[in-house]
Amino acid sequence: MSMSDLFKEATARTEADVPYSRPGTPGGVRIQHIGFIGLGAMGYIMARNLAVNREARPPHSPPVLVWNRTASKAEKLAKEVGESKIRVAQDIEQIARDCDIIITNLSNDQVVKEVYEKLAAELQSSTHNKILVETSTIYPTLAGELDALFSSLPNVNLITSPVFGNPAVADKAQLLIVMSGDYRSKKEIAYLLVPAVGRKVFDLGGNIEKAPTFKLIGNSMILGTLEVLAESFTLAEKSGIGSSLVLDLVKDILPAPTTVAYADKMVHDKFDGSVGFAIDGGIKDASHIRRLTAEHNSPMPNIDVAHQHMITARAIHTAQKAAGKQEYETLDWSGIVAGTRVAAGLDAFDSRKHLNVVRVEKEED
Repeated sequence: MSMSDLFKEATARTEADVPYSRPGTPGGVRIQHIGFIGLGAMGYIMARNLAVNREARPPHSPPVLVWNRTASKAEKLAKEVGESKIRVAQDIEQIARDCDIIITNLSNDQVVKEVYEKLAAELQSSTHNKILVETSTIYPTLAGELDALFSSLPNVNLITSPVFGNPAVADKAQLLIVMSGDYRSKKEIAYLLVPAVGRKVFDLGGNIEKAPTFKLIGNSMILGTLEVLAESFTLAEKSGIGSSLVLDLVKDILPAPTTVAYADKMVHDKFDGSVGFAIDGGIKDASHIRRLTAEHNSPMPNIDVAHQHMITARAIHTAQKAAGKQEYETLDWSGIVAGTRVAAGLDAFDSRKHLNVVRVEKEED
């Protein structure tokens, strides 16, 4: 296959994964100033990928302006990719003033609300067009509250755009991107984020609360899978089968990359949340899912159990930290298996301490 054919194939695949026609650019390529707020495990990688992707940042584009509550993370990113591609903002207000597109990726609903209140206050007098892109996992009604903050500002559009994928997926720019809100803004941001940050966009329409709802439904499937895996591996340990054999079975009958990756973490006690998804975030998401199920009278008992098992795991990890005996500073949400292990009388985080029950067949006389 020739290089031109490869290019056509890649272009066709990208176009199919973005549910909008490519935005027009009268008078040439529009140079936009991008701002990014929140450089956690996911935000750091997303901002980096935006900064280094040529399609997202045409020649002569200004550096991506970043801000993080812990300034050292922003400084680290600027050093990693160079100040020609990343520049550190003095504060959130500077990003509001200087940037045309402002992307946020934040830890929880309260932080999201605080950041957007600061943005809204700074943008009250703005006469320039701004697009705000909220990529965190938030409760749907918060999206409506954020939208109301900017309803009186005709030059500001907010879209919700949560993403699916862990840091390893983000590193490969393979995130799944969900969008809801203003059509023209979604169209513009879709081509900014794909393929720089993600590989596909799900369009949830104009209701800004739909994308956060979709994200919680997706996370319920992931969390439910984690709970089933945790229970199965624990039973395998107690019955003398061993979790390694069950991991092989998972690879054969449930070969989804995310499922296999989390299964491998559980079996090999790889619970480092600094390179995964911190269990605090998992508990927050589970709380949101449970609230959503209550509002819609749609029970998810599996999520109720998973929520309790994550709390158990966090409680054990917190006690270990207090005693200075923890292996990881931050616990990954695959540590949910600790909840099922201790309920079955096993060690929470060290499977080497498990005393497997070996079944012996009774010989006939």
